[in-house]
Amino acid sequence: MKQPYKRNTKAQGDSQSVELNVGQKIPLSIKRLGINGEGVGYFKRKVVFVPGALPGEEIVGEVTKAGARFTEAKISKIRKKSKERIEPPCPIYDQCGGCQLQHMEYQATLVSKQDIIRQAFERHTKLNMEKQVIQPTIGMEDPWYYRNKSQLQVAKKGGRVIAGLYAMNSHKVIDLSACMVQHKATNKVTRVMKQILADLNVSIYDERKHKGLIRTIVTRVGFETGHVQVVLVTNEKEIPRQNVLIEEIKKRLPEVNSLMQNINGNKTSLIFGEETVHLDGEEVIEEKLGDISFELSARAFFQLNPTQTVKLYNEAKRAAKLTGTEKVVDAYCGVGTIGLWLADGAEEVRGMDVIEASIIDARVNADKHGYDHFTYEVGTAEEWLPKWVKEGWKPDVVVVDPPRTGCDETLLRTITDVKPKRVVYVSCNPSTLAKDVEYLRTKGYKVDNIQPVDMFPWTAQVESVTVLELK
Repeated sequence: MKQPYKRNTKAQGDSQSVELNVGQKIPLSIKRLGINGEGVGYFKRKVVFVPGALPGEEIVGEVTKAGARFTEAKISKIRKKSKERIEPPCPIYDQCGGCQLQHMEYQATLVSKQDIIRQAFERHTKLNMEKQVIQPTIGMEDPWYYRNKSQLQVAKKGGRVIAGLYAMNSHKVIDLSACMVQHKATNKVTRVMKQILADLNVSIYDERKHKGLIRTIVTRVGFETGHVQVVLVTNEKEIPRQNVLIEEIKKRLPEVNSLMQNINGNKTSLIFGEETVHLDGEEVIEEKLGDISFELSARAFFQLNPTQTVKLYNEAKRAAKLTGTEKVVDAYCGVGTIGLWLADGAEEVRGMDVIEASIIDARVNADKHGYDHFTYEVGTAEEWLPKWVKEGWKPDVVVVDPPRTGCDETLLRTITDVKPKRVVYVSCNPSTLAKDVEYLRTKGYKVDNIQPVDMFPWTAQVESVTVLELK
């Protein structure tokens, strides 16, 4: 569900008195972008979301969904076009839904992403945003072919094997053959994998019937190393003629260093199941960020845009303000990327993650670099932090990089109980960031700096690094 931006209570109250009907055409002035990349306009103070509309445009919108709190519309006519509107270069941009902003000049998207964060803070916090500085968004020099991992649903269409993303608001798979934001190696591997599956007549999963074998092709490439890993997510454990399939992959895709299988027999939208099987090659691939190398297993979390990750982590390091004497907690640590980035400035780093495979990778990565001042544990920060404090180990800096749902409430309470001097919040969702910041603000922390980073060009997503200092 879209999350409408509420300018104030009065505007919302007035909007409820306006009745709109599906199919009705209304004039709209687009004021800004919403958190999903859609244009936001107002009709008699009722907020209206219009996918594809840009700030500054005057349009006629046709109502597609009429709600009490907000309305959705599609563009019927553009009366005044934005100077920032461009022709999307992707031929299936309007079908795929993977990107939301290819019709907007890149520099303009960076300004709008800064504004998306401002909107979230205005809506969810009591901070005076006129005094609170949000830095300009750090963008990419070349914002194309930047994603190091693809997770594409497999289906059959007209007898052909296709792999792609679900179309917007549907479970119809849109075939992706040359995605302009995916690394070219992942595009190539997916194209060849589709042909192999078709040539060998391998059973393809049918979501509606919950039958068939191959559900998802997951491909990850090491930008710096060139290593490639393929994970076949299957509905069942047994792969008929498995050896033939493996040999064909080795023959046609010699660049694949690691071939894995993940079994997910559940009726679910989640990609991975619990069991992962090694089919061929190495069990992990290696990637580098700067001078630091990482071993990545099939399910390990790793940032999807390595180029921007270096910039993001440099901002996190700057935010941590380490002098060499600090004890640091890397919550949601994954394979230990942020902790390793901070290693040379910290006295000790401790991290935790609920995925055991990630912790195993994190320990290997720390050992490989000769760091003996690292501790990684399986579990949650709210579980481990109180234990460590009870043992006399108290962190000076806590770094959090949570999923889109934000920090667990128990973790936020734990942080305010432990009272580290500084919290560095790496966020991928401005709304949950703002809510969590407001909680920490009411418990004695002040916001020092907010730095947006564009990790996913041409999408509405925006990551950021926020520094909170204990008052």
